[in-house]
Amino acid sequence: MLQNALPAVGLLVLMVLLAWALQRWKKHLPGAATPAGPTLKVLNAVVVGPQQRLLSVQVGEGPYAQCLVLGVTPGSIQALHRMPMPTPLADAGTPAPTAGASGFGARLAQQLTAHKGQGPHAPL
Repeated sequence: MLQNALPAVGLLVLMVLLAWALQRWKKHLPGAATPAGPTLKVLNAVVVGPQQRLLSVQVGEGPYAQCLVLGVTPGSIQALHRMPMPTPLADAGTPAPTAGASGFGARLAQQLTAHKGQGPHAPL
């Protein structure tokens, strides 16, 4: 019985030692420290059902970055839409205009005068 168990235990010890050595020296192995492929960044996730999600994912960096909308279920991942990432504003020092109460009031008055007399359910 010891004849059969001794090689099995020896093989098990060898596998554990090999796994330990690879963990210890993986930073020295080429290609083992960094994952291959483009960089991925999850931008947003929306739960649609108990096991379904919609994800927007940024793939790549710089001018070649793409945004993917993915449908994720337990059995599959499907690309629903692909679009380039929006470019940043040229002048980031200038703050974007914000609509305050007067801006909203002016816009509302403009819409009301433009559609006066068309009824409450008229399309804007």
